[in-house]
Parts: sequence; C-alpha cells; structure tokens
Amino acid sequence: MKKTTLAVIALLFFITAFGQTKSTKPVTVLIETEYGNMTAVLYDDTPGHRDNFLKLVKQGWYNGSIFHRVINKFMIQGGGQEGKMNDPGYTIPAEFVPAHFHKKGALAAARKGDQVNPKKASSGSQFYIVHGMVMQPAQIDMFEKQTGKKVSAERRKVYSTIGGTPHLDDDYTVFGEVTKGLEVIDKIAAVQTAAGDRPVKDVKMKITVVK
Repeated sequence: MKKTTLAVIALLFFITAFGQTKSTKPVTVLIETEYGNMTAVLYDDTPGHRDNFLKLVKQGWYNGSIFHRVINKFMIQGGGQEGKMNDPGYTIPAEFVPAHFHKKGALAAARKGDQVNPKKASSGSQFYIVHGMVMQPAQIDMFEKQTGKKVSAERRKVYSTIGGTPHLDDDYTVFGEVTKGLEVIDKIAAVQTAAGDRPVKDVKMKITVVK
C-alpha cells in the first residue's frame, strides 16, 4: 500500500514539475509604420512560425526594414533585414491549419514556388499581410468552379464580408492576424508603386513584442 502511495506521489510530482504547459495567452506584436500601427496576434497552433517570428522580432531583424512589395487588393509584403539580408538563409516547415485562412489582416509566410519548393516550406523571415477584397457569392462560386477548391461556409462568410485572397489558402502558412489597425493595411496598400510592386517611397516598419 505504501509503495502504491509513493508511486502516485512520485507521478504527481513529475506531472507538476515537468508536465506544465506554457501560458496559453496569445503572443501579440506591434507593427509600427508612418501610416499608423497594427497589432497582430500570433497563433499557438503554428509554433514553428510563431517562435521563429518572435526570435527575429526580439533580435530587431525587422526594425527599419520596408514593405518592399505592395499590391492593392492583394497583400503587403516585407521581411528583409534592412541594409543586410533579404532572408536568414533557412526555411520553416509548412504548418497548414484549416482554421487559419487568408482573410483580410491574415499574417502569413512568403515562400519560394512549388517547382523548387514542393513541400511549401516558408521563408525564414519574409512575411505578408493580406489586404484582399470582398467577394460576391457568385465570385466565390466561380472560384470554386475554376480551381476545384471548396470554400467552407465559415470562409465563405468571411470572404463575402471582410474579404481576403482565397486562392492562397492551404498553400501558404497563415500564422497570425492583425487584430487592430486594419485601416493601416488599406493605407499602405494604396501607396504608389513602381517596378516590382515596390513603393516609390519606402514604407518602413518596426516590430516589437507587446508585453
């Protein structure tokens, strides 16, 4: 009896000491620009992307960098280290989660194309924020017909009200979303661009972790 009791106590100690999980409070980052600030939450169920993004943010990787590719009604993209490297030289395995899709404000990882990247691994630092556009039900129906992709009722509702870019779904990892400052995306997406969809005037950013 004593051995059984001791075994139970030992098991409880092990669970208490080593089985505790980290806080489930979402990690939030602040993206500051001259057009206003955006607050974004990082998803816990895409841990590889979350942890890598946080690492780079804490290193100051993005501070002073620019949104170098901006396409109105599509997305705004950045991620290169200012004055140094466009990418840290490694990739992150894809983390596709059905609940996360390319609605307006979605924070997602850029990547190389399927021909050289069949596993759809993400860039080590390049990311984009979805601007997108609101779609009429008939447009979503046509999208399904043309692509063979089925748009769930949940996604259909969002795409027909908030908007987004459904053709990127399940091909690029979505690892967070802008929860405050969606109007800032509108402003940046509307800037004048030149060759390569690069803004004529640099749109710089600073990203920090919200304590």
